[in-house]
Amino acid sequence: MELLQNIEIETAPNPTVAVIWLHGLGADGNDFVPLVNELDLKGLPGIRFVFPHAKTMPVTINGGYVMRAWYDITGAELTRREDEGGLRASQRDVEALIAREKARGIPASRIILAGFSQGCAMTLQTGMRHPEKLAGMLCLSGYLPLATSVASERTEESLDTPIFMAHGTHDNVVPFARARESKDVLVSLGYQVEWHEYMMQHTLCLEEVQDISKWLRKVVA
Repeated sequence: MELLQNIEIETAPNPTVAVIWLHGLGADGNDFVPLVNELDLKGLPGIRFVFPHAKTMPVTINGGYVMRAWYDITGAELTRREDEGGLRASQRDVEALIAREKARGIPASRIILAGFSQGCAMTLQTGMRHPEKLAGMLCLSGYLPLATSVASERTEESLDTPIFMAHGTHDNVVPFARARESKDVLVSLGYQVEWHEYMMQHTLCLEEVQDISKWLRKVVA
């Protein structure tokens, strides 16, 4: 399988931790590159941040306009008529990135999947089905896709992967209620979820960045 194009940033030579960060709809891997310098990583081991670019496809909700997307979105309800084929295809792409980090010497237990919006959905789609414990799933302003299949498809190993979920109470793209429902499903399945909510829309805020930094210290220190 051909790997997705991506941007890499290493905080130190020979990193022992990897963060695979998945962007939102219509963006690309450059979107979260500036965040590396905003995170408080002092004292942490070397981290390789990998920012892949999703493939391009026509997106129904945007009038069929071709853009980078992890899967198609047919309407504002997000979980109605989900693009299962697209989700599973992108899951394979993300798994290939995990496999490359393992081949470069970073074990699954030191790999974090992170994502914003569609990237958050892909983090959960992949991380919950991964056959090994990951260092963590960092889930920002998104939701749980294919929720009805998760109970039967999630792996026992993934239950030990800590999850950070954050969402804006005024999000006008992914409704706050949808995110809370996703969190409740995860908790009901036995996942350890650290939940955060902020007075913001579909974006990030300083307090959130600070909370992400604290969580990273807990899972990779």
